[in-house]
Amino acid sequence: MTAPAPAAVPRKWYQISLTQQIMLGLLIGVLLGWWMSVMPEASRKNWDDGMIVVRDVFLHLIKAMIAPLIFASVVQGFAGTGDMKKARRIGVKSLIYFEIVTTFALIVGLVVVNIAKPGAGVMLSDAAQSTAALAKPQTLAEIIVHMFPVSLIDAMARNDVLQVVCFAVFFAMAVIAAGDKGKPVLEFCGSLTHVMFKFAGIIMKFAPFGVGAAIAVTVGHQGLGSLLTLAKLVGTLYAALVIFVVLIFGAVVWIARVPLRPFFRAVREPFTLAFATANSEAALPKAFENMERLGVPRGIVGFVLPAGYSFNLDGSTLHLAVASVFVAQAAETTTGIHFGLEQQITMLLILMLTSKGVAAVPRASFVVLVAALESFKLPVAGAFLILGVDALLDMARTSVNVMGNCLASVVVARWEGEFDEKKAAAFGTPDEKF
Repeated sequence: MTAPAPAAVPRKWYQISLTQQIMLGLLIGVLLGWWMSVMPEASRKNWDDGMIVVRDVFLHLIKAMIAPLIFASVVQGFAGTGDMKKARRIGVKSLIYFEIVTTFALIVGLVVVNIAKPGAGVMLSDAAQSTAALAKPQTLAEIIVHMFPVSLIDAMARNDVLQVVCFAVFFAMAVIAAGDKGKPVLEFCGSLTHVMFKFAGIIMKFAPFGVGAAIAVTVGHQGLGSLLTLAKLVGTLYAALVIFVVLIFGAVVWIARVPLRPFFRAVREPFTLAFATANSEAALPKAFENMERLGVPRGIVGFVLPAGYSFNLDGSTLHLAVASVFVAQAAETTTGIHFGLEQQITMLLILMLTSKGVAAVPRASFVVLVAALESFKLPVAGAFLILGVDALLDMARTSVNVMGNCLASVVVARWEGEFDEKKAAAFGTPDEKF
């Protein structure tokens, strides 16, 4: 007679989950940042320097694992199937999904910003702002050329996710073509992926401190008063993102039959990390691990999540729609020149293209926003006004970017008929094995 499985040992009152630790770190960080913001300048600098060190050490350790994790996961996932046709099919399905969802993100942003009108009554400064030092957003041709690295080592050193993915896909094809001689490479990539997940687990123990330090620096620099400055714009973006998540992501969850509760449990830690650090790279290793534990095959996770960093930035594209129309509304208040719906739709179509290169340029969304404003002869001073609260906006759009890419991996796995329902049902339970 088989002995019954031992019951799960309940946690002690002082033993809390990583998500709860991160949320606690977030709360303490906000309070610490507020305390720093009211300190004398000399004392604040010492605390500020200390928090920056803690934040940057955490982010550096996270970034150090991204390139090897992506490379090994993509190679193992794609070459492990031995099917080049499948690799192409996953790529095409991912890009179709990305384009549909980001288009809806722009539409939601356009509708909400026209209803809320956060820019009405805002006066823009006439002072000229130099944009000469800003990088220009990439054209479609430049984005395509940029995908193919000159050197894998250089792409890894710069953490250029798209170039690493592109090289890894071609490398996986070569491993498949090599047959038996490619098996040792495939086994090495499998071992490396497993080791990198263990590495991520070690670094995640430091996450509550890194998150707390990151939010403390933000609040310490901006002050709690920053929550009130341009409050209507911040509120409009947050409301638009909530509507987008509920309506669009909700529809995707329903259509693709994504198990909602396990998905929520899987995405909450990457989402919290992205929100607190305003850095999607910080959430990538945990998102990789959790999506695979949720039942998405490694090959799909390894392609969809990194590719989404350039082509599926739902939060960033929605932010661009809200921010550009906000400036147009403020410009109308300042100059009396009306920026009509037809012009807004034209700008939306341009943003559909330019936002695809948003991850490949410095200052990301801000650079694309400046380019869009200049294209329509709108005052660039409006973009610099937004920059004052960009830290608050960045936290929201980055976390939605991460959630959107996690959801995309589940959708593509469903589309391929490879989503593991048993893993999803067991996610986060004591019986789960990983």
